Amino acid sequence: MNGPVALVTGASSGIGAAFARKLAGKGFDLILIARRADRLRQLAGTLGTNAKTLSVDLTTEEGLSAAEDSIAGCPSLEMLVNSAGFGTLGRFWQADIAGQEAMHRLHVMATVRLTHAALKAMTERGRGAVINVSSVAAFSQSEGNASYCATKAWMNTFTEALDMELRGAGSPVRVQALCPGFTVTEFHDTLGVDRSQIPAWLWMTPDQIVAASLSGLERNRVVVIPGWKYRVAMEAVKRLPYGIRRHLRRPGKDKRV
Repeated sequence: MNGPVALVTGASSGIGAAFARKLAGKGFDLILIARRADRLRQLAGTLGTNAKTLSVDLTTEEGLSAAEDSIAGCPSLEMLVNSAGFGTLGRFWQADIAGQEAMHRLHVMATVRLTHAALKAMTERGRGAVINVSSVAAFSQSEGNASYCATKAWMNTFTEALDMELRGAGSPVRVQALCPGFTVTEFHDTLGVDRSQIPAWLWMTPDQIVAASLSGLERNRVVVIPGWKYRVAMEAVKRLPYGIRRHLRRPGKDKRV
């Protein structure tokens, strides 16, 4: 890999795959990480750039270590996109605890480990960026999504704290928490959510999400919420007392959850 390199996790579909396509078009070589090897190879073959694939599970120590090794072995890494993630439905105490633990390992510990590995090198070189794909769920809570909302809220706080440290150190390295709303990916299909129960005007495409992210990165925006409707809604939600927020239900919410 001779040019700048971007490492994208969760690259086999959705927002991760959209990042891979967009960054390839901008001249980046790519390291693509996800569990599904066939999907990664298929994507890599369409990008028209140098692309290495690594099929690992980032909820495991073996997978995380392999991803860290990829970062350590790439002196031209210019961007890390932590896009891997998943959601669950159901009250916390009724949910499978293994799935809850895996979510925390993926959203929190994988983000910690890979970001640490990337920033060590980026800050020494004086260039680079880390994008953590969070969610508008970070700004509130919703029934049936306790761990998801909590881990995404952590991701936002972590990213903002990193930005403070980088600015305090005089580093030009940038970080961003990307907070999309409803996005047309496999995410909700995997959960078994009926998209028709969610108003069409709330949906955005992965390409729109990625465009907003990279535009925000150019303007040094640390928290990016794609779509003006979501930005307005999140400003309103942040101002609501918890006593009111606890009675709100997200669009498409199954009241039985």
